[in-house]
Amino acid sequence: MVRDGYFYAAGCLVAAIVIRFLTQWPFAVPLLLLALFFLWFFRDPERSITTLPGAIVSPGDGKVTDVSLVTGNETVLYRISIFLNVFDVHVNRSPITGVIRDLRYERGKHLNAMSANSAEENEKNVVTVEGDGRTVIFKQIAGIIARRIVFNFKVGDQLSRGQRVGLIKFGSRVDIMFDRDAAVQVQVGDRVKGGQTVLAMLPVGQLTAPALHAGFGDKEKLEGGAH
Repeated sequence: MVRDGYFYAAGCLVAAIVIRFLTQWPFAVPLLLLALFFLWFFRDPERSITTLPGAIVSPGDGKVTDVSLVTGNETVLYRISIFLNVFDVHVNRSPITGVIRDLRYERGKHLNAMSANSAEENEKNVVTVEGDGRTVIFKQIAGIIARRIVFNFKVGDQLSRGQRVGLIKFGSRVDIMFDRDAAVQVQVGDRVKGGQTVLAMLPVGQLTAPALHAGFGDKEKLEGGAH
């Protein structure tokens, strides 16, 4: 359980008790139900993390809404977008083992996280992790309801694959970008679990350290879903 859940639930319980004493008990029921919802929403289940070399795991729970190639600064990368609805676990995890090389928070709009331009226009946190000679970028993107992005680490910190790194409160989206020589393991429509589902496999023994940038714009759709 993320501790935020206890804070939200406690507030609802206090309000329910006050309403119970001021009015009749049925008026307190909605607040009690809301308290239970917060306890459920901020759940933080344990996950089985793969030890396969080269594996890139999902940074969050949700539904894969896009698998595509993005182009920027003469670099072509895979991008996988995952939509988290209000019923998904919202704890985010590191996709690989490595060191945080860059961390950038960007203010922005709160468009529907399902929309194609939300990755560029919405409030987000962009994290660049380098490990085993590879660089992986993932974005925590706020949605219509989400109003707070939490990230608990800083540049220079070491992360383990599948390690908890933060969360996005309520409906949101996570994007992850990596080298195009990876073998993608998921397709649009798949349900994934943060830290557990393998999104792609990087070739082991052919690791490089390309200069990656988070500001990719033009997008090429894949023909067949995997490279």
